[in-house]
Amino acid sequence: MSDKIIPCLWYDGTAEEAAAFYVSLLPDSRVDAVHRSPADNPSTREGAALVVEFTLAGRKYIGLNGGPHFKFNEAISFQIQTDDQAETDRLWNAIVGNGGEESMCGWCKDKWGMSWQITPRRLVELTYGSDRKVAKAVFEAMMTMRKIDIAALEAAREAVVA
Repeated sequence: MSDKIIPCLWYDGTAEEAAAFYVSLLPDSRVDAVHRSPADNPSTREGAALVVEFTLAGRKYIGLNGGPHFKFNEAISFQIQTDDQAETDRLWNAIVGNGGEESMCGWCKDKWGMSWQITPRRLVELTYGSDRKVAKAVFEAMMTMRKIDIAALEAAREAVVA
């Protein structure tokens, strides 16, 4: 079965580089095809990557080298739900360490400007699956963090339930 809806991400000549980086981050990811421009056009020279089809964690995406007209912003992001601190650290460090930048509460941007939320599953469990006092304490702890620290979230929980 093919995907009916495939998100298209707009890049300024760097779709192939971005796709190669993204697929290195997660299992079940790969670059599926690179379509080269058949002729010079306003955004892409002849022979350069025009459209890059890739699969990221089992979902299809398209990277379009459309030129400098549009930029990513925080209105859209990739959220990766991580299983533990090691996975959280690995993904955060890969994105930030590859020319990206840190933000708050588990958010960061890659060097192309795409926002990512590196979100431990435990954060979701503690804020949505706990009583209100625990959720509040964990949420307040998270609000002080850049990269999420699961041990600090657990400490916030323990301070309430102890």
